Amino acid sequence: MVRVGSRYLSSLFVVAVAAGMAVPARAQSDKPAASNPPAASATPSGTQSSNATVTSSQAQPTDEIDPLKRSPTEKQKKAQKKSLNVELTKVYKKWLNEDVVWIITDEERQAFKQLSNDEERDNFIEAFWQRRDPTPDTEENEYKEEHYRRIAYANEHFAAGIPGWKSDRGRMYIMYGPADEVESHPSGGSYERPMEEGGGSTSTFPFESWRYRYLEGIGQEVIIEFVDTCMCGDYHMTIDRSEKDALKYTPNAGLTLYEQMGMSSKANRFNGGGLEQLGNGPMSSSLQTKQFDRLEQFAKLQAPPPIKFKDLEEIVNTKLITNLMPFDVRSDFVKVTGDTVLVPITIQVKYRDITFANKDGVQRGTINIFGRVTTLTGRIVQTFEDTAQVDVPAELLPRTAENSSVYWKALPLRPGRYKVEIAVKDVNGDRKGLWSRGIVVPEYSDDKLSTSSLIVADQMEAVPTKDVSTGSFVIGLTKVRPRVAPADGKPALFKRSRDQKVNFWMQVYNLGVDEKTHKASATFEFDIVNVATNKPVVQKTESTDTMGNVGEQVTLQKSIASANLQPGVYRIEIKVNDNISKQTADPSATFAVE
Repeated sequence: MVRVGSRYLSSLFVVAVAAGMAVPARAQSDKPAASNPPAASATPSGTQSSNATVTSSQAQPTDEIDPLKRSPTEKQKKAQKKSLNVELTKVYKKWLNEDVVWIITDEERQAFKQLSNDEERDNFIEAFWQRRDPTPDTEENEYKEEHYRRIAYANEHFAAGIPGWKSDRGRMYIMYGPADEVESHPSGGSYERPMEEGGGSTSTFPFESWRYRYLEGIGQEVIIEFVDTCMCGDYHMTIDRSEKDALKYTPNAGLTLYEQMGMSSKANRFNGGGLEQLGNGPMSSSLQTKQFDRLEQFAKLQAPPPIKFKDLEEIVNTKLITNLMPFDVRSDFVKVTGDTVLVPITIQVKYRDITFANKDGVQRGTINIFGRVTTLTGRIVQTFEDTAQVDVPAELLPRTAENSSVYWKALPLRPGRYKVEIAVKDVNGDRKGLWSRGIVVPEYSDDKLSTSSLIVADQMEAVPTKDVSTGSFVIGLTKVRPRVAPADGKPALFKRSRDQKVNFWMQVYNLGVDEKTHKASATFEFDIVNVATNKPVVQKTESTDTMGNVGEQVTLQKSIASANLQPGVYRIEIKVNDNISKQTADPSATFAVE
């Protein structure tokens, strides 16, 4: 657990720079600075037209320095610098120093200051928001909307003599969003110290502790503490947990556990040095040994997380790719708890797009994968990186060109909007690829009938007890490998074969439960419809009455041999009818058979 804070380091947290941004050239003045004429000359300095002939009334010395090569004076240098720095209007100053002060990078700020006219500034601001748009293919910019919503919230809730966006709490809220948990003591008062703070009782100033379950590159259980030492509503971040102790400087008051037992003196709090003045207690020695770890973690707040595949991270940052490597991606959603959703990411690459190299008589293809999930404000929520290998006997490689290598990564996320960026690299070749999309992780409320993603899979089988919820493609009790649809919009494809099955997997949540029987009562209708004729070719209905002891959640699994379907495009429709809550759900998915 780490607590971090600083009142004065206001630029610790910034949104990662959108690399590859061109810096416009600095505007040049169209009026050169006048040079000082010789003292004996009565001719005033000025600008001559290009075709004017200048006649000197006095012969110039042959050894006079060429004016074009003459070094400018300090006064001339200042004048030139002033002419290059165009004064920003009030609107642009407000945008730079208020609207985006916590999210603009140093490089972007410097580039903006060098722009020469309002048209360039308008184009810069438009590009600034576009670079952060998690869904660039839509008209809405969710990042921008969320950013200004947070500013409005900060101004409403955190103002204290200064606008809320300027306060430490406002800055953290704008950059990181709402904390997962807030412990608030708006009036201060009596406080029982935890043992890690020395134990004992004291009285405190008003303070708040914000807990984030996870901050990328820092760790889990990150706690930021804010203290209002002036009792005026101006909370500031602190790294010293003793700063909230209102009796810290009062003799024989607010003693720690060891101080009450005579095992330590209150004066020792101010003699030991270190980050905090908590006083001695049962855990003092262990806390002292962790000070460097805390400082290291504090420093990590100022830097992005370490990355193994730097070249792939650069692709994600710059969005610039040559020699493109194609691949397909699918994301699904499965409820875990009320505020956590499992988001399986499935990546599929065709063998024909992988470069194979001979390794001990076997053809081996290797792919590096880098993924990043960010919030609407650009905060990194998750990163993952892995290496996928494919081994194929040399004699079989030509016949497996249309086969695919499938990689799977399950990410726990909270409901909300995110941007997912994935970069891949063919290690044996020289091809790279990038996939970037916005996703909306659903919120599964307790009183609404809902379902997970309807997954169309080419493999579905029960897993041994020891492998439950572990390993690739495992969701709960079942291994489910999705068949990924190609990026061109066509449905996932299955070969018509006796050995190939088309599998369907889905979970249903929040079924109504009868108060007397404590059982659910629902029916599930399965229809496989031929898209060309819009007629069902397979129909089946099940009821919870025949499914054993079914509670609020049920998992539906069905399979059909692809040989039983004629070539064509099909739609699987599942209709859930809850007889108790009188709610329905009707998810569907499309697939093709050839």
